[in-house]
Amino acid sequence: MALGFLRKLLMSTGHEELQPEDARLAIASVLVMAARADGKYDYHEASIIDRALARRFSLSADLARGLREQGEEAEGAAIDIYQFTKAIRTAIPHEQREAILEELWGVVLSDGVRDPHEDTLMRQIVDRLGLSPMDSALARQKVQGGGSAPGM
Repeated sequence: MALGFLRKLLMSTGHEELQPEDARLAIASVLVMAARADGKYDYHEASIIDRALARRFSLSADLARGLREQGEEAEGAAIDIYQFTKAIRTAIPHEQREAILEELWGVVLSDGVRDPHEDTLMRQIVDRLGLSPMDSALARQKVQGGGSAPGM
C-alpha cells in the first residue's frame, strides 16, 4: 500500500486532482513524521494523531487509527517529507494548512519538550506547505496556550 501511494505522489505533476484519500494519507504521514522526529514515538502521540484525524475527517476511532497506521507505513517507506507536503499543498486550501500546522504542533509539543530535530522538521514543513514562520509561531502559541489546541 505505502509504496503504491508514494509512487503515485512522486509521479504526480501537481496538475491532476489529488483524491481525498490521498490527501488524508499525506496528512496522517506528516503527523506521524512529526511524532517520530525526536526518536520517541509512543502510544500517547499515536492517540493524539488518532484524535486529530478523527476530528479533521469526521472518522470513527477505528477508522482514524487505521488511517494513522497507513500513515506510519507510508512515512516509514518515505525518503523525505517532500511528497507528502507537495500533496497537502496542492490539495488543501491555505487556511486548512494552518489548521494542520496546529495539529502538528500539538503532536510535537505533547511530551512537553522541544527537541531540535522537531524544530528543524517543523521549519521544513512550514516552508514546504507554503506557510510563514509567523503562521507557525501563531499555531504553536495557540497549542501552548491550551485554547482549542488539537489533541490537548
